[in-house]
Amino acid sequence: MRALLADRSAPAGLRIGDAPDPVPTAQEALVEVKAIAFNYGDVSHVRDLSDGAVSGWDAAGVVAAAAADGSGPPVGTRVVTFGPGPAWATLRAVPTGELAVLPDEVDFGAAAALPVAGITALSALRRLGPLLDRRVVITGAAGGVGRFAVQLGALAGAHVIAVAGRPERAKGLRELGAAEVVFSLDEITEPVHGALDNVGGPDLAALWELLAVDGAVISIGAASGEPTVFPAYSTIGRRRRLESFIGSVAGGNGPDLAYLVGLIAAGRLDPQIGWRGGWDRAAEAAEALLSRNVNGKAVLDVA
Repeated sequence: MRALLADRSAPAGLRIGDAPDPVPTAQEALVEVKAIAFNYGDVSHVRDLSDGAVSGWDAAGVVAAAAADGSGPPVGTRVVTFGPGPAWATLRAVPTGELAVLPDEVDFGAAAALPVAGITALSALRRLGPLLDRRVVITGAAGGVGRFAVQLGALAGAHVIAVAGRPERAKGLRELGAAEVVFSLDEITEPVHGALDNVGGPDLAALWELLAVDGAVISIGAASGEPTVFPAYSTIGRRRRLESFIGSVAGGNGPDLAYLVGLIAAGRLDPQIGWRGGWDRAAEAAEALLSRNVNGKAVLDVA
């Protein structure tokens, strides 16, 4: 099969080349990939991989061989797939519990944007509990996870406060459902019920101080690269929660993928594709994502 291979000598550490075809287990379907998506975490660690390795989590395509155990959809079904098995290739073996069927009206690229960012946003928001008429802060709101979280939070009835790094990154956030768009946590002066933090560093400590009684911060990422320092005694004797989300997505995400696909099909969720092109432009897409010049998701069509 053809694949995006890790190559430390190549631009952005990626090149198209040949790799062995995957061999599905009895519980896996073999999918012919039509579109893939990059996540910041994917591309930022490519140069840590061995040359020739294939990476990626997000892909959509068509079932080329059904699972031998009879689970999952038949050959020819359009699907979106999720999981740690390499996605950046023309073929992907994926457990049938990690895929969802795509209706004809949902584009492969739109579907490929969903798995990591969409599942993360959905799962993290659920940890905050009921959101109807609750004030919820989302940092890093301009990114892939952030833009899904803004939309899903608004759909759940939350008063969403989106935090973006700069005005050009914030474009479209109000249209997605943000009740407020700010560029610093200092602009938030009233307590909040919950927060999803994609930035870390000083922002995480500031969010902790903004929480109302029984509020919670879900720490998803640390894009700032800075340490978080809490003031002395600030975490003692106060009814608030701080949870780490990293690495907490379990298996069996097919139903959640199907839910998100249904929202796209109904016009209630926008995948927010900020960059799209052929996978021969993988280095360009990776560099744009790493430099924070993509508002939303970077999607690549597989030739």
